[in-house]
Amino acid sequence: MTATSHARILAVVRRIPRGRVATYGQVAALAGLPRHARLVGHALRTLDVESDVPWHRVVNARGRISLPGGALGAGSLQRARLARERAPFTADGAIDLARARWRPRPTTVAKPTR
Repeated sequence: MTATSHARILAVVRRIPRGRVATYGQVAALAGLPRHARLVGHALRTLDVESDVPWHRVVNARGRISLPGGALGAGSLQRARLARERAPFTADGAIDLARARWRPRPTTVAKPTR
């Protein structure tokens, strides 16, 4: 991944509002990197859990947390942060994407890179 791609991904993630989420694929598309959802995961993996980038607002396409759980795992921290922001969860523990998905205006979408 280039430094430019990394910066574009993090810039998109920084814009996700409190209580809202975006999927890995959605972040990739908004960063101008359609079909590169895995790059989003790689970029977020470089962050410290205490980073000011709201990494916890990125979930998989089913609204689920993809990080390892466990009592001290990042998945548990992500769930706690989303709950604190009052992101809506479904009965089976996923984020309710119909209610919580971030829908930015089309003008905020970056042009795809080649």
